[in-house]
Amino acid sequence: MLKRFALLILVIVFSAMLFSKTEEDTSMKTSTDSISKTIADYENLPSDTIITLTEEDFEDVAKRLGVEVAAIKAVVEIEAGHSHQGFAAPGKPLINFDLAMFRRFATRRGINLAKYSKSHSVVFASSSGSQTKAHRRLDAAMTINPHAAIEGTFWGMFQIGGFNWKKCGAESLEDFAKKMASSERTQLDMFAEFITNSGLLKPLREKDWATFARGYNGPGYARRAYHTRMAQAYAKHSSKKNSSDKKPSN
Repeated sequence: MLKRFALLILVIVFSAMLFSKTEEDTSMKTSTDSISKTIADYENLPSDTIITLTEEDFEDVAKRLGVEVAAIKAVVEIEAGHSHQGFAAPGKPLINFDLAMFRRFATRRGINLAKYSKSHSVVFASSSGSQTKAHRRLDAAMTINPHAAIEGTFWGMFQIGGFNWKKCGAESLEDFAKKMASSERTQLDMFAEFITNSGLLKPLREKDWATFARGYNGPGYARRAYHTRMAQAYAKHSSKKNSSDKKPSN
């Protein structure tokens, strides 16, 4: 599946050269070469498999950060839901393609999206509640401009915006997308890098959910009750941990 995903990106890149010829410049040619290298790297990844997180993964990263496992799981639950899944299918990370964000980054790259309203109508259609539709929108947006598409999408079980790729420790936008598509453990490691580089490690350690949510979800966090929902999720997972610790060993 990952190989097919890589080949799809290859087709997308070449399509982008046709659809966006007027926007292409020397820097884009360099980016295309970089994307091609990333595609080659995909060939070495396992196929048809979702590498899921284990409890040991949570404990390892929590210990490294100096936070509680329950605190990390609280963020996952709010961002990815009760299933705690980072993938919709093998090679297909959980995503939220944000049209407003895509418009913002496309505009910064000098791209007029109005000219694509008919040829790329799927990009402008709603994908609410469907990962299949969300990926179709992302794939189509990639043919307009792959970088703006990655930047304008929220990725993985922690729903980190692609525009934060540097804070996640990625070497490039292409590297960011590649890592998000590799495993849930990689998504967890990128989350650890992100909160460390965003000044959010301290509030997560202290369970200061309002401060954490403000930095993680933006100034509108209170309107959507991110802080109270995270506090509730933390209490639930902390209670589960305490109950498990109290169980007598056989």
